[in-house]
Amino acid sequence: MTTVNNPPADSPPRVGGWTRFVTARPRLSLLAALVLTVLAVLAGSGVADKLGSGGWEDPGAESTYATEALEREFPDSQPNLILLVDSGRASVDDPAVAAEANRLAERLSGEKGVVGVGSYWGGKAPALRAEDGHEALIAARITGDEKTMGETLDRIAPSYRGTQGPLEVKIGGIVAVRHEMQTIIQEDLTRAEIIALPVTLVLLVMVFGSAVAALLPLGVGIVAILGTNAVLGALTEFTDVSIFAMNLTTALGLGLAIDYALFIVRRFREEVSGGADPTTAIGTTLRTAGRTVLFSALTVAVSLAAMLVFPQYFLRSFAYAGIAVVLLAAAAALILLPAALVLLGHRVDSLDVRRLFRRGRAKSTGHGNEGSTPNGPQNGTEGGTEDRTAWGRTATLVMRRAPFFALGTTAVLVLLGLPFLGVKFGTADDRQLPSSAESHVVQQHIRDGFPGTPGGGLEVIAEGRATQAEYAAYKERVAALPDVARVDGPLVKGDAAYFTVQPEGEAVDEAGQRLVGDLRATEAPFDTKVTGAAAVLVDSKKAIGDQLPLAAAFITVVTLLLVFLLTGSVLIPIQAVLLNALSLTAMFGAVVWVFQDGHLSGLLGFTSSGSIETTLPVLMFCVAFGLSMDYGVFLLSRIKEEYDHTGDHERSVRLGLQRTGGLITAAAVILAVVMVAIGTSRVTNTKMLGLGIALAVLMDAMVVRSLLVPAIMRLTGKATWWAPGPLRRFHQRFGLSEADPTPAKQPNHETDPDTDPETNPDTDSERDAVGARG
Repeated sequence: MTTVNNPPADSPPRVGGWTRFVTARPRLSLLAALVLTVLAVLAGSGVADKLGSGGWEDPGAESTYATEALEREFPDSQPNLILLVDSGRASVDDPAVAAEANRLAERLSGEKGVVGVGSYWGGKAPALRAEDGHEALIAARITGDEKTMGETLDRIAPSYRGTQGPLEVKIGGIVAVRHEMQTIIQEDLTRAEIIALPVTLVLLVMVFGSAVAALLPLGVGIVAILGTNAVLGALTEFTDVSIFAMNLTTALGLGLAIDYALFIVRRFREEVSGGADPTTAIGTTLRTAGRTVLFSALTVAVSLAAMLVFPQYFLRSFAYAGIAVVLLAAAAALILLPAALVLLGHRVDSLDVRRLFRRGRAKSTGHGNEGSTPNGPQNGTEGGTEDRTAWGRTATLVMRRAPFFALGTTAVLVLLGLPFLGVKFGTADDRQLPSSAESHVVQQHIRDGFPGTPGGGLEVIAEGRATQAEYAAYKERVAALPDVARVDGPLVKGDAAYFTVQPEGEAVDEAGQRLVGDLRATEAPFDTKVTGAAAVLVDSKKAIGDQLPLAAAFITVVTLLLVFLLTGSVLIPIQAVLLNALSLTAMFGAVVWVFQDGHLSGLLGFTSSGSIETTLPVLMFCVAFGLSMDYGVFLLSRIKEEYDHTGDHERSVRLGLQRTGGLITAAAVILAVVMVAIGTSRVTNTKMLGLGIALAVLMDAMVVRSLLVPAIMRLTGKATWWAPGPLRRFHQRFGLSEADPTPAKQPNHETDPDTDPETNPDTDSERDAVGARG
């Protein structure tokens, strides 16, 4: 008969070193955790004020160098504050309007931290006057870093916003856009937490039945979030961190901590309901589900760590936040949660809110839950228990029609991803904000009502001594380039000069991006550098394109290694990587169809810019790929455990899906709820991130894990578990899996008839009795 890895009832329980460590003094462990959490709250307080709202630029790019040179040599050329002056029914050239506007400009030039004030009334530049003649602009530059600029804006804005004599003034510009974005993100994050926490608690109660058990995953998530905020606060002392990373902290902190705690608590309850004492149950739980949680955390962290290879601090920030929250969530689930479970013991099932429903169902049917434990089915043979459950029937159907489900599911996923072939990349601008945001209103007025593209042109800084004739000759060559509407300048200061080049179309359309290359290729007797929105986009796309192969190789190689260590198979890691990537197609297709093309923009409340910010697909891939591997690890580890015990490939796949399908789906729904709460943000990038990853998680759990994985594994058969001799020996020495340290004997139906379920039905019954407890 198959060896079952349970100690005899009268033998002392085996307690490993890790179990002793986390359960020796559970009260002391929880007290230490409480103290550390309080310290994390103090360290992480006010962290949002220290975070930046930029980070999309490559710091080593030509455009970044040119921008810094212009700020240093010609600060007036880089206005980041715009006052939109509305003269009402009067013309902006009316003497009373001009007098008040000049007083505003003069007062603004006297503000501390403000330089380079210019206006339509100061120079009569046509680009600063609206085509209808009722609006005009005052431009200036606020100096300092992001925090200083925000403080300056907060200080001066109330004195200029609103009614000023015969004028109505609104405030815009890059500083206002980024500052308003930062404020809105903080407000939206608070609202998302208020939405997500109670809804998550209700779902956890529905999953566990017990209110006590439901509170444990929520507590783990809160600890992970607070700890990560403290880590981000510390990182701001050494490097730039994006405000957007806080959204990922909340989502992953709650989502992953709940995922990990779900599996730990569920396994513990199964062991306790099977008769084990709390300490023994924790030992078994940590040896099985605990190892899977550790592997899952590593796979998610690897996917997020890939963003560290990119130079943009926007992407690197998500790696900092994501790795920290994943590791803290896993640590809390593997250290604090076991301590709490030891103290609770059987009381983990207290406050069972489903008891009344179960009693009512038992009375109405005339019997109780026959053939099942409080946590799942008990005995059954092949074609028995697993076929009487929804997940068992699903697995049986899928494997019976494996070619149909494999081809059909793949075709549907590819079809959903087709819109991504039409993706257009752009830069984040004011259209990320809601249409009612003041800085968005200002920029939209400029975009719609002013000639050319004010603030959207290209700037060329020329360094090196040159004559006026050389400058003039260069200006003529630039003016002759395709798609150039106008060339202004040069403004000369010492050995430096700069030109402004206005494109004929949109600032960052395809023509504008081609113009960047043309400008950089134009010969000049001095050194030239090009910047502007289109140049930043070109450089950002190049930086991502250069590093993308390295990031993809890193994720692929490390994921292959981790899944091999988990399964000991050569084929399963390859399947896992390919199916994970396939599961993301629906997300990428939806991102383009909805957010680029503008479908559902009215329903979801955003303004489409006609493009996708360059870094967003990279971010969404890394996060969604990691989360997909999270669920893949849970399913594969359980299938591997069943296969180690029985050697029956198809039955292992069926039982693995049966015993994890419901839990993976519940975990995915809870994580999707958190991501949808994040997706209620009024900032488009955050909305895209939240809703896109929610879709990817649900597609992975409900389609790929439920249909595609069992279909593919049925088609590959026992070859799924093949590995060459050297790799098998490597796995035997270094590999880990969700199984007992002393694995059961691998059955060989050809040489050992006692292990063949056909000749010895007790084997299945015995295995199912063990399987009922996890």
